[in-house]
Amino acid sequence: MRVILVRQPGGPDVLEAAELPLPSPAPGEVRVRAHAIGAGRPDVLIRNGSYKWMPPLPAIPGNEMAGVVDALGAGVVGWSLGDRVLLSSRELPQRGGCYAQYLCAPADGLYALPAAIGFDDAVSLPNFQLALALMASARSDRATRAALITGAAGGVATALAQVVRAAGAVVIGTARTDAKRRFALDSGFDAVLDPQAPDLPAQVRELTAGRGVDLAFDHVGGSLIVQCLRSLAPLGTVVSYNIVAGPPSTDLFMEQRALLGRSLAVRVFSMHSFDADAGQRRGLMQQAIEAMAAGRVRAPRATVLPLSQAREAHRILDAGDTIGKIVLHP
Repeated sequence: MRVILVRQPGGPDVLEAAELPLPSPAPGEVRVRAHAIGAGRPDVLIRNGSYKWMPPLPAIPGNEMAGVVDALGAGVVGWSLGDRVLLSSRELPQRGGCYAQYLCAPADGLYALPAAIGFDDAVSLPNFQLALALMASARSDRATRAALITGAAGGVATALAQVVRAAGAVVIGTARTDAKRRFALDSGFDAVLDPQAPDLPAQVRELTAGRGVDLAFDHVGGSLIVQCLRSLAPLGTVVSYNIVAGPPSTDLFMEQRALLGRSLAVRVFSMHSFDADAGQRRGLMQQAIEAMAAGRVRAPRATVLPLSQAREAHRILDAGDTIGKIVLHP
C-alpha cells in the first residue's frame, strides 16, 4: 500500500512516498480503506518534529481518515465489511498514521458515518469536535453575545464560527487577504477584519456597540493574541489553542494588569485535555456527526489533492495559504 513517511524532521521535502505491506488487523481491530484523508497543522508538527506527542520515527503523519471497513480482526462485533467510518487518531494509541491507503485501528475507536456525510466532508468532523470542545472550555454562566476568531479562513475557524453562531452570538473573524475574508464571510462569519490593522480592538468595539467580545479564540499567537485580549468585553476570555506565529509579543499577565478594570482571563487549550476521558471526547465527536448529518453545520470547501502531493499540501499549510480544509485522496 502507498503511504507518506517522515524519516527525519524537516520541511515539506522530507515527506517521502513509500510502499509498505498491506497490514492485517489484529484481534479486536478493523482495517479501514481510505477514501479521504485530512491534512492539517498537527501533521506539520509531526513532520517538523516539534509535536509534544510525537510518534516514533519513521512516522506516517495524518490525523483523520474517512473510508470503509475493509477487513475485520478476530472477535470484532458491531462492524461489517463496507461500513462507512471515520477514523481520528485521537482514538489511537499515538497520533498520526492516516497518510496511508489502509490503516488498522481498534474497533471501538471508529465512528459510524451516516450516508448524509460525504467522505471529503467527514475529515472535517474532528475540527467540529475541537470547536465544540473549545466552546465548552470557555463556558461560563454569562451569555456569549459576541466572539472573535482569528485565522477565519481555516478549517477549525470555520467550524468554530458555526458552533459560536449556533449559540446565538455575533461572530467576528480576522483574515489577511481579501480572498480569505470573502471566504470567511461565506462560511458564516458576520464580519471579518484585517489582523494587521493597528486599530483592530477599536474596530471590534465598533462592531459590538462599544462593548467588545466575550470570547476570543486565537491560534496565531504573536502580537495578535495581545490584540485579542484588548478586544475583550469586561470578564471576557481569550482561548489560545495554538501559536503558529510564535509566543505572545508582550507579557500577557502585564497586559491583563493594564486592563485590570475589565477582569480578563486567558486560557491555553489542547484537545489532549480529553485524552483520558473517552466518554467526553467521543461524545463531542458524536455531537459533531449528528449536527453535520442534520445540516446544522457544514464542512468548509475542500482543497483536494492526491496523496502523492502531500508535500504540496504541507507547502500550503506552511505558507498559511489554507482556505477551508485540505483533503488528500489516496
